[in-house]
Amino acid sequence: MKWKIPDLHTCLNLISAVILLGGLGSAIFIYRTAENTSYGALGYEAGSGSVYPIMPEDSKKYLRDLELYGGKANMLMDQLRRGFAGLWHGKSLAFTVACLSILISFGVFYAANHLPSRLRSDVPSENNRNGSN
Repeated sequence: MKWKIPDLHTCLNLISAVILLGGLGSAIFIYRTAENTSYGALGYEAGSGSVYPIMPEDSKKYLRDLELYGGKANMLMDQLRRGFAGLWHGKSLAFTVACLSILISFGVFYAANHLPSRLRSDVPSENNRNGSN
């Protein structure tokens, strides 16, 4: 059986759907199998029946050293860096993959529906884009 795709618009719409379904399927798989572990924890502390990770940014000495050596901008950049690094671990990775697949799929879909048609018709009046004869 031979598959024949009629035009570029249909092909790009199909690619957009495959990207969306594949990305969302991967995001669901990642979410179901991922654990929220704390990366960069210095240790763990038990309290009120739970175990909490001790992160370096939770200590006053760490925050004081950051501000001392780089000022408030250094503290802000450290928070941004840690927030960005957190997007690529655990369950937040699933949300990142889902958002990226939606954005890429929408981009391909938008490109597919806004590309000019390069096909020429045998009928002379159909080759004009503005509809005039």
